[in-house]
Amino acid sequence: MDYEEKRQARIGRYLERAETLEAESDALFDAGSQMLNAIPLGQPMLTDHHSYKSDRAYRTRAVGKIDKSMEVREKAEYYRKKAEAAQNNTAIYAGDPAALDKLKEKLEKHEAAQDHMKKANAYYRKHGTMRGFEGISDDKAEQIDQAIKSDYSWAQVPYPAYKLSNNNAEIRRLRKRIDSLEQNMGFVGWKFEGGKAVANTELMRLQLLFEEKPDEDKRTVLKQNGFRWAPSEGAWQRQLNNNAIYAAGRIDFIRPLSGERPSQIQAQAIRKSRTESR
Repeated sequence: MDYEEKRQARIGRYLERAETLEAESDALFDAGSQMLNAIPLGQPMLTDHHSYKSDRAYRTRAVGKIDKSMEVREKAEYYRKKAEAAQNNTAIYAGDPAALDKLKEKLEKHEAAQDHMKKANAYYRKHGTMRGFEGISDDKAEQIDQAIKSDYSWAQVPYPAYKLSNNNAEIRRLRKRIDSLEQNMGFVGWKFEGGKAVANTELMRLQLLFEEKPDEDKRTVLKQNGFRWAPSEGAWQRQLNNNAIYAAGRIDFIRPLSGERPSQIQAQAIRKSRTESR
């Protein structure tokens, strides 16, 4: 199952959970309502009657079902919101195999926006108006001119300095992420006694595959170094980056059979890749 399939499956689980809880909520509400409807309209509780205790318990159960219905309904709403958030989430995660392409596409948009804002500001400084600027209608230009000249505007150009600064900061952040991902894609795995380490660049995970289940002491060491068991992958894993390689180097029982440190193997792979690309 690829990244997008897993994402859609997660959304499906949230929706399924929400629908199950909604059905449970409806059933509880109906049951409570039927119990209350069985009480004659306006029938008071007779404190001196022998049926008082059972009547009180009956009403308490009925109201309790309705209260529980509301509680379950809130849980259903929680899972519906989680599904909606997952569906609308546009964040780019390293685990997405298309992350690099998405980041580069996003970078291009921000770079184009930066170029547009600089040209617009330069045009306004030269002409004192946005009329005639490429891609902007006269009506839109008039709106921009009026906004700049209004009593409430402190900016003397269409795009204030903070907008260019913020956009430039995002450009630097995206470039840094792209550089990091491109470096990480050069990671390689290795064999160790009783298993192997896999640099899964598709999931962006360093995965440890053991021939036999590690004992409790080894599992403790793995957890202390950031590795977690992933049943879906059948592996102990953590995000694939330099920190993961350094962490692996601290674990004696996954030391490469060659006797080298994992970081040394990565350095050799990077040098080889650079040599072959020349």
